[in-house]
Amino acid sequence: MDPLMDVPALNARMESGQRTVLLDVRWALGDPDGRLHYLDAHIPGALYVDLPTELADPAEHARGRHPLPALSRFQAAARRWGICNGDTVVAYDDAGNTSAARAWWMLRNAGFGNVCLLDGGLAAWRRAGLPLQGGAEEAAPGDVLLTGNGMSTITAAQAAVWAEHGVLLDARAGERYRGEVEPVDPRAGHIPGAVSAPTTENLDGDGCFLPAQELRRRFARLGADRETPTAVYCGSGVTAAHQIAALEIAGIPAALFPGSFSEWSNDPSRPVVTGPAPDGAEAT
Repeated sequence: MDPLMDVPALNARMESGQRTVLLDVRWALGDPDGRLHYLDAHIPGALYVDLPTELADPAEHARGRHPLPALSRFQAAARRWGICNGDTVVAYDDAGNTSAARAWWMLRNAGFGNVCLLDGGLAAWRRAGLPLQGGAEEAAPGDVLLTGNGMSTITAAQAAVWAEHGVLLDARAGERYRGEVEPVDPRAGHIPGAVSAPTTENLDGDGCFLPAQELRRRFARLGADRETPTAVYCGSGVTAAHQIAALEIAGIPAALFPGSFSEWSNDPSRPVVTGPAPDGAEAT
């Protein structure tokens, strides 16, 4: 399935009564009030997904701030959201899909292929003048069967040598990549050999993904193409999923480092470099 669905297509599905499971995945670093935002106003019929508790296990130094949950636990969550085999699932947030992409990637990784992101998210729905709804929604339990192993991942050991044969993209903001600021992880900087590729540069001014051709040009400038092994990390494996969606739109397969920099920087045996270059100015 295409990674994206636009607002007219979603609205047409809803008006025609086609079964569609809507997931509202509002979450942002430093904003713990995603559920309150959802209760205030959401797309009618959408179920709220709590990223820290439903799309992650509790933080561990050895696995990062948002470790991937066991398949059985994730399947139980997907059934709570009412997902059945054969459904179409559309995920969105209010930040250019930078958090909703986590649900997209996890469902794809769990073997559920019929899932996409609402391009432009809630902002695009609002711009179209379509109705919103307040309060909580409930769904009849689903029966989806998740199988796993649907997407590529890499380990910290693989990330350490990835740049020797491919391109490792760092999806965090440039200032975090360069080590100028680090709000949550124990060391500032980036994995040696990684290339700075901020997730926000996948989007236009309205929070929609850039067209495929523009994304291909963007990633080509960073050294990523269909022939080059590509992997992505971020702070904790959330916005890196957004980068993988953008790469897929561009026709470039990519693997995720789930623990990302939060796992890497908590391991004192792993070097961290600072500065604008992949090999950095100094190691810590």
